[in-house]
Amino acid sequence: MAQDNIDPQEVAKFEAMAHRWWDPEGDFRPLHDLNPLRCQWIADRAPLAGARLLDVGCGGGLVSEAMARYGAEVTGVDAAEGPLTVARLHALDGGLEIRYLHSTVEGLGEEEAPFDVITCLEMLEHVPDPGAVVAACAERLKPGGHLFLSTLNRSLKSWLFGVVGAEYVLNLLPRGTHEYEKFLRPSELAGLGRKAGLRLQGIAGLHYDPIRRKAWLNARADVNYLMHFTR
Repeated sequence: MAQDNIDPQEVAKFEAMAHRWWDPEGDFRPLHDLNPLRCQWIADRAPLAGARLLDVGCGGGLVSEAMARYGAEVTGVDAAEGPLTVARLHALDGGLEIRYLHSTVEGLGEEEAPFDVITCLEMLEHVPDPGAVVAACAERLKPGGHLFLSTLNRSLKSWLFGVVGAEYVLNLLPRGTHEYEKFLRPSELAGLGRKAGLRLQGIAGLHYDPIRRKAWLNARADVNYLMHFTR
């Protein structure tokens, strides 16, 4: 597995939490609450039935399983082995055929590509070089293929809600889950996409009320946001 774009501390962090991935009341509760909305946004913008889909930074398989249920032929890759073990077992329990590989997208062999759709959600803020991830995704897309990314904006509101509020006040996430310096402004992510030869098709702000456990989309990308590119 390619090691150049891996933060060992980030990998260790998610290895330690792997067994709690599918607990909707545990460390990944916000992702469980957000997942239906973000996956529906993807399904509304790209044909998934029969599509070859790569889920980058798949973790325990939340997105991979949702994409498989939409009819996609899914391959999930992650740098942490623990979450992949959880993902394989959960897919087996659910009767889903999903291929999980211990790899980064940069280290994925050429024989695996190209893909019709690539998803990389809530992962870019955990690697040293997000631009390398975007470029590697672009290289593995078919012409006309779709790339979906999500991350956190580097804004004051994002720091207050995504770090202070989520990790220290409401305890929605383990402390240290996010490093504010690694957040990406939408303009920066759009620039990485253009540099990789991709065309920006859409952006949506992803919002979450942890008290009511409600999620919604709008045009304000001031905290979490989704971005859609095509090749």
